[in-house]
Amino acid sequence: MEYTTILLLVLLFLLSLFLVTIFILAPSPRHSLAIEDEYEHPITSERLHHPSLFTAPAQSVTTSLIVPAYNEKDRIVGMLDEALLYFVDRKKAQPHYTYEIVVVDDGSTDATTKVVQLWAKRNRCEDCRVLTFVRNRGKGGAVTQGMLTARGEWILFADADGAAKFSDLDKLESQAKKILKDGLAVGIGSRAHMVNTEAVVKRSLIRNFLMHSFHTLLLLLGIHSIKDTQCGFKLLSRRAAQSIIPNMHVEGFIFDIEMLLLASWNKIPVIEVPINWHEVPGTKMNLVVDSVKMAKDLVVIRTCYAVGFWQVGRFVHRIGTGATSNGEGERSSSSNKTGEKRVKKDE
Repeated sequence: MEYTTILLLVLLFLLSLFLVTIFILAPSPRHSLAIEDEYEHPITSERLHHPSLFTAPAQSVTTSLIVPAYNEKDRIVGMLDEALLYFVDRKKAQPHYTYEIVVVDDGSTDATTKVVQLWAKRNRCEDCRVLTFVRNRGKGGAVTQGMLTARGEWILFADADGAAKFSDLDKLESQAKKILKDGLAVGIGSRAHMVNTEAVVKRSLIRNFLMHSFHTLLLLLGIHSIKDTQCGFKLLSRRAAQSIIPNMHVEGFIFDIEMLLLASWNKIPVIEVPINWHEVPGTKMNLVVDSVKMAKDLVVIRTCYAVGFWQVGRFVHRIGTGATSNGEGERSSSSNKTGEKRVKKDE
């Protein structure tokens, strides 16, 4: 009996130690700074407030493209060219189609913001804006904050490297619309069909080992239905984004997992759609270090929701960037035609 009591006390101590460790490790998202709530209009150079996901846009937008970017001055122009060509061609075929491009510069130390601004000015792309972080937050933080400013009925986030073929948005959107229920749907671009193709087989042994180890850990944590959780090409309906994004905690590479878990818990339909994809040199991931961080974050995510440290529906983000919860600008004096708020000259 005495040994049983000692064993129980030891187990209780270890459990308490584990939970305290998880609580300490649990990420807390950083709220945007005031200067990050503003952007420079690509044509007029006017300073404007970003709109809000929770405010009805003054001008309807069909698709919002969110591009997280960290030190991407050398790769992002090619991706933006491909995206703009798709949007322009689609608008020619569908005159009522509208779009916006939101590049989130995640605290880059290179000229990413300047390169994108010059690209937008050169292409007369009024519907492009850059959300620039003062300091790095991580890919998840960039995607989350970008989506919180989206005006689109459908919101796509795509990696800046252009690894996904942008025209695959057609079939991703088509399949997402098929499962749309009460305005809710998530479409996931998937590379799962490429596992045995040359593009994947030729990758380094350590990269493939880490990929398979990650998938094994996902299975152990109960994530079975999605074969490719990490592809940087995902489409959310506006209502789905409103349900998911304000609850996001994780700002690193593993944010996709929390996004998909929240979709599942909110009973949002999710569909995985095969897309064309190719390896692009210049990844910002440190395979070993970031894989260890991702494994740690997986355990943290599951534990935090399981024990109630995090709760679905308890928003951890402001529901408007540069705006209060009712959608009114806190520091603005007037609006432009797209619903963004102009910055007062004395700010």
